Amino acid sequence: MPVNISGTNGITNATWTTSTRPSAPSTGQQGYNTTIGAMEFYNGSAWVQGGGFTTQSVQTTGFTAAAGNIYPCNTTSAAFTVTLPASPIAGNQIQIIDYAGTFATNNITLGRNGSNITGVASDYLLTTNRQAIILTYIDATQGWVVSTSAYTTAPLTPLVYTASYLIVAGGGGGGYNHGGGGGGAGGLLSGTTTFSKFTTYSFTVGAGGTAGTVASGQGTVGGNSTGISLTAVGGGVGGSENLVSTKNGGSGGGGDGQPSSNTGGNAGGSGTSGQGNAGGAGSAASTNYGSGAGGGGASAAGSNGGTGNPSNGGAGGNGTASSITGTSVTYAGGGGGGAWFGTGGAGGSGGGARGANSAETPAPSATANTGGGGGGSSGNGTTRDGGSGGSGIVIISVPTTSYSGTTTGSPTVTTSGSNTIIKFNSSGSYTA
Repeated sequence: MPVNISGTNGITNATWTTSTRPSAPSTGQQGYNTTIGAMEFYNGSAWVQGGGFTTQSVQTTGFTAAAGNIYPCNTTSAAFTVTLPASPIAGNQIQIIDYAGTFATNNITLGRNGSNITGVASDYLLTTNRQAIILTYIDATQGWVVSTSAYTTAPLTPLVYTASYLIVAGGGGGGYNHGGGGGGAGGLLSGTTTFSKFTTYSFTVGAGGTAGTVASGQGTVGGNSTGISLTAVGGGVGGSENLVSTKNGGSGGGGDGQPSSNTGGNAGGSGTSGQGNAGGAGSAASTNYGSGAGGGGASAAGSNGGTGNPSNGGAGGNGTASSITGTSVTYAGGGGGGAWFGTGGAGGSGGGARGANSAETPAPSATANTGGGGGGSSGNGTTRDGGSGGSGIVIISVPTTSYSGTTTGSPTVTTSGSNTIIKFNSSGSYTA
């Protein structure tokens, strides 16, 4: 259509659709694109939206926006979604204004409709009262970006964001009687995940396993810690007088020592792949009893019981260090094996308890909220009881700009750099 100039009716420009616009345009050529509802001109390399915005009526429910328009949005009654155009072209612009100053109470969701927003494949929120932004479409990589904003320095809040996590299960209890094996550490999982806004994530923190005692028999495995569809497996029990059925776990419990009449000590339990390691094997002594082995830790297997006379207990396997809180802390160390007459094995770094020595009873317990294994008993005292495993822990680290402040279970909340750290010493939840 040619340009029509009339003294009465002004200038009527040529019109076309995105698919029928001139295929070999001249620099400066312009017309009205009915697909996007806006004037556009050719800048020598691309068609660019031009002209002013057209103000639309006040919007109170969800709608699909068209380029070239200003949309006053009234969320007094309820939040709603503004869906961006499905097939935008470079230079398309949309303006959104908080009509009644209620975006903080009832947010506007920007539905990306297949395009990125600020380079991320996520819907976003407008959450600031009296907010006004202009979105400009750049390309498929960056998608829609904020070219102008008012009343805020952070005009868009993503509906999804990345968080780091550390999940440690409870450690297993130490073995009782002569040369008890050290408890295995709780399984340890760490990595990153994606949180969705307004979704509640529940976390279970596993209890430490009970110690093996002469009165009640073999102890218990540590409790599992769970969250974000992951399960860290509780640590295995340290061996006690041939009671070996629950040695396997996140890390395996250490095997118990055997009397001199036996050819060798009992084997340790196995660990869970990707979470921990096996416990060591207990030993047999030439006289009296052999020594217990160390329980497995997150980064190393437990050591075998010593073979001397007197023989020493095996050391617990070392745990794994994490800096998720901003400070390096080690978790999930195995418990040391006990020794009847020798020296008890050292606890693995990360909360593992050392094994008991000679007449020391009961054996030491692991440190709470580390997932460490309990110490094995010496077997030469009046009680000959093992030590308890340490409880687990769950820690998540989220961008402070995305932290909602909504939790249950009384976690400890701190900051480190640009992140907020949420530490669960007992079970609870976080709403993203």
